[in-house]
Amino acid sequence: MTSEPERIRERPGPSDTPVSRREPIAIGGGSTRSLYRSCRSALGPLYRRGRSSLGSLRRWCRARIGPLYHMWRVKLGPQLWRFRQYPPRALRIPPAYDAHTTPTNMLPIAIVTPSFNQVKYVKATIESILAQNYRDLAYIVQDGGSSDGTVELLKSYGDRLRWRSEADAGQGDAINRGFTQVGGEIMAYLNSDDFLLPGTLAYVTRIFLARPDIDVVYGHRIYVDQDGREIGRCVLPPHDSEVLKWADYLPQETMFWRRRVWDRIGPIDDRLQYALDWDFILRAQAAGFKFLRAPRFLACFRVHDEQKTSANMHVGQDEMTKLRRTHLGREPTQKEIGLVIQPYLSRQARYHWLSELGVLRY
Repeated sequence: MTSEPERIRERPGPSDTPVSRREPIAIGGGSTRSLYRSCRSALGPLYRRGRSSLGSLRRWCRARIGPLYHMWRVKLGPQLWRFRQYPPRALRIPPAYDAHTTPTNMLPIAIVTPSFNQVKYVKATIESILAQNYRDLAYIVQDGGSSDGTVELLKSYGDRLRWRSEADAGQGDAINRGFTQVGGEIMAYLNSDDFLLPGTLAYVTRIFLARPDIDVVYGHRIYVDQDGREIGRCVLPPHDSEVLKWADYLPQETMFWRRRVWDRIGPIDDRLQYALDWDFILRAQAAGFKFLRAPRFLACFRVHDEQKTSANMHVGQDEMTKLRRTHLGREPTQKEIGLVIQPYLSRQARYHWLSELGVLRY
């Protein structure tokens, strides 16, 4: 009888000499290792050549297709802060804008234009307001002591225009000084390089009359160059109060508010140079006032080299950081801001292109 250890030894096979695991198995007179070396020697250059060709193709695609992809991504993406969208062209204003008649039961409107050495543009601003033909309008140009011919231009309007020229502490101070001189149920300020579109005051008044629950109204904007030629448009989706805490998307030149907003939250913070409009908007929203985005282009934002928006970006970034810290309770990273506002930007892109295609008409 065979013992158990002997049976275990017999299991490998009829030969008593076990096969070593380290010994190569012969295949066609060679070994797997020599076969591997042969394949590597024969196919290696082909593999390296193919890999090199693939890298060249990838680089070619990046060089040729990359710029096209980027261009179309920019064109089809959000246009909110993209000022120059196409070559300058004549400003297109729908004929219906001129047809807006002032309602019989008008609401008094007060508008201030802060100005300082903007003689090249302030005339267009003034004319756009006077051309509204709004009877119950209190309008003043609060000039900061310009020396470029602005004062002479203001004098040329005679009794048609109310104005003052005196040294001030900046844009916010000029706006606050102006509102001590004029009053109305509806308030707004229009910078000296922007201008209103026809029929805006009548249109805004109708909204405030129809919606007594609304406190702040704003609308779409058109970008124009230094010569007043259209270079872009910004069509906004409905108001988003949460996104507004993270980024200022509201076009200031299109904004109008009720007197009760001003009485409740106080004047413009004249310590701010860049983000003073966003600060006012955030304070109004935090106080519980209700905003409405009107479905209409209300004003034009002028893009030019001298504007404060372009010249003081570093100051603006510091001010916006402080405002986020105040209203969010912390300082978010740029990545966090991007993630929060991305859905709104996607909606803005859809509204913009639906407008461009004529599906949405404003």
